Amino acid sequence: MRITRNVGTLVVTGALTLTLAALAYPSMLGIQTTSAAPVRIIANPSSGPLTEADRDFVVKVRAAGLWEYPVGQLALQKGTTPEVRTAGQHLIAGHAGLDATSRKVAKELGITLPNKPSPQQQGFVATLSADSGSKFNTDFANILRLTHGQIFSTVAKIRATTENTLVRQLADQANDTVLDHITVMEKTGLVDFDTTLFNQTTPPKLPQSDMTPPVPPAGQPMVVLNPPPTATSTPLDLSGVVNGNVPPGNGQPGNGQPGTSQ
Repeated sequence: MRITRNVGTLVVTGALTLTLAALAYPSMLGIQTTSAAPVRIIANPSSGPLTEADRDFVVKVRAAGLWEYPVGQLALQKGTTPEVRTAGQHLIAGHAGLDATSRKVAKELGITLPNKPSPQQQGFVATLSADSGSKFNTDFANILRLTHGQIFSTVAKIRATTENTLVRQLADQANDTVLDHITVMEKTGLVDFDTTLFNQTTPPKLPQSDMTPPVPPAGQPMVVLNPPPTATSTPLDLSGVVNGNVPPGNGQPGNGQPGTSQ
């Protein structure tokens, strides 16, 4: 059932607006958490110059999976429509593949990745964990459509500006994954576009600490997001770049194509 702005659904829409505002956004890659000096080069690996913005992007792709993957699992457990459960499957498959790529990229570039999402993202998980029935369906579709819609342009910006080949390929895969997730959320028929688009363009300000994933303790094993048995998204083959077969600045993948959810 689609949310509208008539009198009969005004209360539901208003409650949703307050919920989203309280949780705040963006959450996937954090427009507000992008470094204040994004073009400052912090390393010069063989794959090309690495900037602060590049590093932040890799970290926040990882953080995205740490909250959206379990939310996808919640959709499989709690979703009461085939469309919501399908969207959950896409979250799980898409972020398993994307997370595997981000871990490969981080290893090559010496980037420390979090094992937990930010407090902001943990708030999304807590809210959806407490929801049930149609409320879960509605909150799930609108929260995920909002966050993915808001980050879409940020992925494009990184893709357009980075000089690092590994980051560029990660951005390619992130772009495909985000677009797929936007599409499946819209197919639920539950997205309130008026509210979502308004909140997407006017996000509230949050303290930096709320949007920053915690640094894992030294020696803590890395959390791995395991792909489902019938995975429709796979990590990129970065061997071409890592082995020096793809020169810095070349946007072509190594020996594989970006994995996408189908």
